[in-house]
Amino acid sequence: MDLTKTYPRSVRDKVHGLVQIGRAIDKGYALAFGNIGEYNFDCPMDKAVFAFLGIDAEKLLERIKQAKSVAEIEAYVSEEFISKKSSAEIEQWNQQWLSRSPEGESLGYFVGLRDKIAPDRTDVTTWADLLDLDEKRAVPKRETAKA
Repeated sequence: MDLTKTYPRSVRDKVHGLVQIGRAIDKGYALAFGNIGEYNFDCPMDKAVFAFLGIDAEKLLERIKQAKSVAEIEAYVSEEFISKKSSAEIEQWNQQWLSRSPEGESLGYFVGLRDKIAPDRTDVTTWADLLDLDEKRAVPKRETAKA
């Protein structure tokens, strides 16, 4: 995974039913092999999914460094962590995570980035949508709330 030439997976892409973890694995793999580019492994979004699963980021990174493939890491994360969550817990996490909007200090950063990427897309109000938009993925237009 070379994040200087490509994007990590979308927040929406699932690994064994769970969103966000694939993106975190991609960034960890890129960091381990020196080509993470502008991305950050163990950023606040990664920390959230790691906390949900009970993953220690440094231990995961060490495991990634020893792995032969991304598929090997996905299998490890699935067997050791995802499998311990119920389908209901995973579905609740996914729904909450994909609908997560910026709050507090991050709101200004979010709006600034959105306005830089696509000033006409005021319908983009979640982190998942903003990251997809930034990484040139299709983001359906949504109706904006009326004041």
